[in-house]
Amino acid sequence: MGQVTVTLNGRSYRLSCEPGEEARLILLAAEVKARLDTLIGQFGNAGDDRLLLMAALTLADELLDARDAQVHATPAQPGTEKRPPRKVTAA
Repeated sequence: MGQVTVTLNGRSYRLSCEPGEEARLILLAAEVKARLDTLIGQFGNAGDDRLLLMAALTLADELLDARDAQVHATPAQPGTEKRPPRKVTAA
């Protein structure tokens, strides 16, 4: 079993993964960290739980958009432009 330590917003998390998947997990964590850093820049420190939820929601939104575009797009079909990303705000 592989293990990776990820640091997000100053907190370290030890995660397990399949052998050989460590680099992928580090890459995924870097993407989440980039999202968190952006959100912290926009909203300040809104709390770890809220920031992680907001980052997860923005990533899930992009994933759903990508899936929708893949399912509905054909090379000749107009109107398949990607819509601008939604803004997530802290309430």
